[in-house]
Amino acid sequence: MIDKNGVPAERVLDEIRQLRAGDRPVHGGRLFAYVYDPGVGGLDALGAAAHAESAHVNGLDPTAFPSLLAMENWLVGAAGSLLGGGPGSAAPDVVGSVTSGGTESLILAVKAARDARPELTAPRIVVPASGHAAFAKAAHLLRVTLDTVPVDPVTLRPSVADVAAAIRPETVLVACSAPSYAHGVIDPVAGIAQVAAAAGVRCHVDACFGGWTLPYLRRLGVPVPPFDFTVDGVTSISVDLHKYAYAPKGVSVLMHRDATLRAPQFFAYADWPGYTMVNPVLASTRSGGPIAAAYATLRHLGDDGYLRLAATTRDAVGTLAAAVRGVDGLRLMAEPESTVVCFTGTDPALDLFVLVDELTARGWHTQPQLRYADLPASVHLTVTASVAPRGAEFGPDLAAAVAAARQAGPVELPAELVALAGSLTPQTLTPELIGGLAAGLGLGAGPPDRMAMVNTLLDAAPAALRECLLVEFVGLLQRPTW
Repeated sequence: MIDKNGVPAERVLDEIRQLRAGDRPVHGGRLFAYVYDPGVGGLDALGAAAHAESAHVNGLDPTAFPSLLAMENWLVGAAGSLLGGGPGSAAPDVVGSVTSGGTESLILAVKAARDARPELTAPRIVVPASGHAAFAKAAHLLRVTLDTVPVDPVTLRPSVADVAAAIRPETVLVACSAPSYAHGVIDPVAGIAQVAAAAGVRCHVDACFGGWTLPYLRRLGVPVPPFDFTVDGVTSISVDLHKYAYAPKGVSVLMHRDATLRAPQFFAYADWPGYTMVNPVLASTRSGGPIAAAYATLRHLGDDGYLRLAATTRDAVGTLAAAVRGVDGLRLMAEPESTVVCFTGTDPALDLFVLVDELTARGWHTQPQLRYADLPASVHLTVTASVAPRGAEFGPDLAAAVAAARQAGPVELPAELVALAGSLTPQTLTPELIGGLAAGLGLGAGPPDRMAMVNTLLDAAPAALRECLLVEFVGLLQRPTW
């Protein structure tokens, strides 16, 4: 509850520090998801100071706060020039907007494509199964049908022919990834953009995850295929600055090849007695803090800085991939071609979810990925520059964690939990059933220290039931403090 007389500032900060003590470490190169750490001294302080300078500036009206407009335009220009646009390029008229993150960028890309075709009553989008879940979220929110294209279980990419076959007269957007989040592979963007253009359909490249790094990896000699505005038929690209541009969260950039393509992204409304609302993004009020922090980060690190960070990250990826290759019972899902190391198991006696817990116990926080279609469960590592100094420690710890996981054996769910889960459908879930499952899995006031049992149950559940269970489990965690 709110204190009647308030709380002294330092005490409040102490409370936040105490709460933060239970979080995963955001620095130190041992967290392989959610955060992006360059390991550059002083960068946090710079971002925080820049954020504070503009935290109370409101992006709702660029005429009232031209500083924010100037910084936003500079960020779009920096991203556009990096990704094949700008003066003298094949896409000289690129325009864009700064959003709160990749999900908002993808939603807006779908909105712009949908609203550009108002004559369609049932618009559709074509997305590889490996495309980010934010496309599904966009389809759900915008009432657009999502047509997914399977990916090859070996290459982890969709075929261009399958994408072409999925395009219908009602299709407003075709999407591809550079790279996909789950496995870090780059879709055949040039081929997909070509079939989309032939059908008269927009093509969006989701480069939120790796778009800021791939151009630098190419400069370092990595064979990165064409994926940006240099590819004919690519009409829009999204790239997150809070990922490999290492800006504080949350800042993404959505770019269109020209202003005509961007126009349907806007929302304007004048039919009321207040101010005329004009929004290029989903939010109306926007704090200038994240934009200023991103501006400061990019200006400070500079082109040479990002090239060095990409080289450091490339080396760290090589170290981790070699560690996986050196452990019997593991295999890489794909040879790394960006900043992801993703591996799975080849030994039935090795439970990947137990392995994830064993790595966590040794201070390495990885991201388990559940089975999907013909793809096995896997372990995802998002590699950042800060991993490099610790990379040599990963191999021995991985080998030790594998040995411990083998000794522990695969997770065996309690018989009553298996029976209960086997009888469930999304329609039959009740608070009592959820409570029983949660208790059996050890979900109390917070998530358990070890998640193998939870992940095993979710891995066995069909996707629709998995979604419902996760909604209910997270709902149990999110309860008000009175």
